[in-house]
Amino acid sequence: MDENNITRLDIDGKEVIIIGTAHVSKKSAEQVKEVIETERPDSVCVELDEQRYQSVREGNKWKDMNIFKVVKEKKSTLLLMNMMISSFQNRVAKQFGIKPGQEMIQGIDSAEEVEADLVLADRNIQTTFSRVWRSIGVSGRAKLMLSILYSIFNRETISEQELEKMKQQDMLNSVMQEFTEAFPRLKKPLIDERDQYLAQKIKDAPGDKVVAVLGAAHVPGVKREINKEQDLDQLTTVPPKSKAPKVIAWMIPILILSIIAYTFMNNPDAAYQQTLSWILWNGSMSALGAAIAFGHPLTIMTAFLVAPLSSLNPMLAAGWFAGIVQASIRKPHVSDFENIAEDVTTVKGFWQNKVTRVLLIVVLTNIGSSLGTFIGGADVIRVFFENL
Repeated sequence: MDENNITRLDIDGKEVIIIGTAHVSKKSAEQVKEVIETERPDSVCVELDEQRYQSVREGNKWKDMNIFKVVKEKKSTLLLMNMMISSFQNRVAKQFGIKPGQEMIQGIDSAEEVEADLVLADRNIQTTFSRVWRSIGVSGRAKLMLSILYSIFNRETISEQELEKMKQQDMLNSVMQEFTEAFPRLKKPLIDERDQYLAQKIKDAPGDKVVAVLGAAHVPGVKREINKEQDLDQLTTVPPKSKAPKVIAWMIPILILSIIAYTFMNNPDAAYQQTLSWILWNGSMSALGAAIAFGHPLTIMTAFLVAPLSSLNPMLAAGWFAGIVQASIRKPHVSDFENIAEDVTTVKGFWQNKVTRVLLIVVLTNIGSSLGTFIGGADVIRVFFENL
């Protein structure tokens, strides 16, 4: 048996065998099968949560998604981010003619074959996304989205040899060092906390012999954390939203309305100029976002009309209205839901698929509205000082 990428540990008399895998490598899946069949463990831990496990077992569930519900529940950004992240993995997997996460599927199948207990050892993906989103701040979110977008536009291919190098410890450590430097606040919820969660679940797995199938990036951290006791309740708690963004979100429209009202009492013509500037900048930038996403003309018009008002009410967002109008006019078909996994592997597919186009419209319209708020607000303040 090839012992490369395999770590053997003794944890309080329990034999733990960790297989470090690349999520889109045929050799990883083959090695998982070989190790489990040879070792015949009592338990097999896989780097999946219940949601991803059901997706693996039940196949493509996109057709069950209610796009209107996604928009109304304000989940468009997280869902689009999830799709963008999977885009790179799906594209590389397609390059090698395999399913993404095939080594996890193999771990599940092999566990059944040797009658081992299957342990879903990873933290809920929504919990991870929520903790990531809450911890990195506005600038971090922008950097993350740009990085993910780059992964879609980047058409470089990767060789099988490069994939195998990803599983070597020296290569992995250097990659993680670069990752930490680029996104220091992102590493903790995305990698470190999951290392702790995975380590505890592996340690708690039933039986005297456990095989754990993990992505190579988690192996060093799990080795470091597995001899410690981890608080799973603390690791699965979503931190409360900071009150500061909400306070700022209400202060901006109050400030803008107060300035316009004060200007109106002293110079109605200047107040009219402020109001027109606010409407045009908000509406135009919001409509531009919808247009970039190839929204229907009525969707673009909706974005233009709603943005100046929604920007004055933090409880509303122009993107939600634009997204609902788009989904109503260009209602996604069953084929759009079924083709999502394939379509998100290309930039063209993101814009052509009616489901992902709705998500793009929501996100880009909101980004445009935010830019319009800052530019329009700055112009309102400029006119105010010019007419003091």
